[in-house]
Amino acid sequence: MLTASQIAGLRAAIGVDGLITGPSQLQTYECDGLTNFRVMPEAVVLPRSAAQVQAVVRLCARDKIPFVSRGAGTGLSGGALPAAGGIVISLARMNRILNVDLANRQVVVEPGVINAHVTQRISEQGYFYAPDPSSQSVCTIGGNVAENSGGAHCLKYGFTVTHVLAIDVVLPSGELVQLGSPTLDTPGYDLPGIFVGSEGTLGVATKITLRVVKRPEVVQTLLAAFDSIQAAGQTVSDIIAARMLPSAMEIMDALAIEAAEAAVHARYPVCKGLLLVELDGPCSEVDALMLAVQRLCRNNGAWEIRVAQSEQERVLVWKGRKAAFAAVGRISPNYIVQDGVIPRTALPHLLDEIDRLAGAAGLRVANVFHAGDGNLHPLVLYDQAVQGQEEKALELSYRILHLCVDNGGSITGEHGVGKEKQEVLGYMFSEPDLATMQLVRCAFDPENIANPDKVFPRPRLCAEKPGPYTPHPLETAGIAEIF
Repeated sequence: MLTASQIAGLRAAIGVDGLITGPSQLQTYECDGLTNFRVMPEAVVLPRSAAQVQAVVRLCARDKIPFVSRGAGTGLSGGALPAAGGIVISLARMNRILNVDLANRQVVVEPGVINAHVTQRISEQGYFYAPDPSSQSVCTIGGNVAENSGGAHCLKYGFTVTHVLAIDVVLPSGELVQLGSPTLDTPGYDLPGIFVGSEGTLGVATKITLRVVKRPEVVQTLLAAFDSIQAAGQTVSDIIAARMLPSAMEIMDALAIEAAEAAVHARYPVCKGLLLVELDGPCSEVDALMLAVQRLCRNNGAWEIRVAQSEQERVLVWKGRKAAFAAVGRISPNYIVQDGVIPRTALPHLLDEIDRLAGAAGLRVANVFHAGDGNLHPLVLYDQAVQGQEEKALELSYRILHLCVDNGGSITGEHGVGKEKQEVLGYMFSEPDLATMQLVRCAFDPENIANPDKVFPRPRLCAEKPGPYTPHPLETAGIAEIF
């Protein structure tokens, strides 16, 4: 518990209007988008500048107070869950676009800037910011940096790390440093690449230099309906095998379609598998590729193919997809949003396996995913009011992650490890791998005060020597042994 002296120190560092200590107000910050985990912070600070962030972190470093930085709280892995006895550094007030330099295709922002606002600021000049997570209308650039967020268009344009050139970071010691440089291909170690995706465990970003890209000459969006989600998955593999690189490829199954239609009326066909393909580039190239994509869709049994004929139609197609996560609440009182990655060629097999596992568990799974890069987002539906059903849903979600690893994939594509997937990380990486990762963390945060007890399967101290370790069952056991 914070002392009166520590509270006074925070107030002096941040100002009276930037400190929250009231229990009812603190409840807003007790979890992120993953509401299964909740911890009440001792205090929340809302800095307006890097200097104020430094002052707060220095106080934390002096007294070894754990802190967690937070953007909009839209994360889905418990990454912004407060640390017991610690504080939350909310960056919501640091929301300025500081500089737009389109001659060098760069935009400099504070961490609290909303993702979609970057593109809105530069769209009239013919540019856009490519990473587009489904929550882009509310999620922040700082949060995107923490999780290395992707989105539908990461297939062609890459994840957040591809678009971050430089970051000003307040280290857990309180020191302010710049990682990277506004110039491309800076010599030396790729320190921004280490920081992006570190989930707040290495420090607090206070300024970020982003790379933006020129809007393509033409964009075409296709919608194809299939009698099975496996056929839609096979079409994705066929498109990539044909040496085409769409800007986005997304798949939704019948449950996800039902939910999206109820929410936003996207006029999707009623089918078992819906494939969205977006192509962009020079007009003649896109026209030729679109014909080839349609041919591959028909070869796999697509019975309806529709190409958006206007920008309004295109926006509506994507509105349905981006609303899918929240819309599932219309067809199920509770659900778990999972996040795994598999090789594209494994899509048809994995989808069959997910169906089999869901049937065995007596649960439903709605599938929505970035098919182009194999990033699955199965939504496990359950009713918390039915005794034991939440536990079954959690078991099923972990089974799916184990399947991803067993088929050459990963336990997360963009949502991060956070609190939710800590134990499963040990299933993907061996103890020496985890120990090496811990060396990086300790180099930045030897006192383990920056978002502590996240990511790794167990609490680890920087002074700790490697030794015998009894793993959690989720780290090593096969699926059959656990479930």
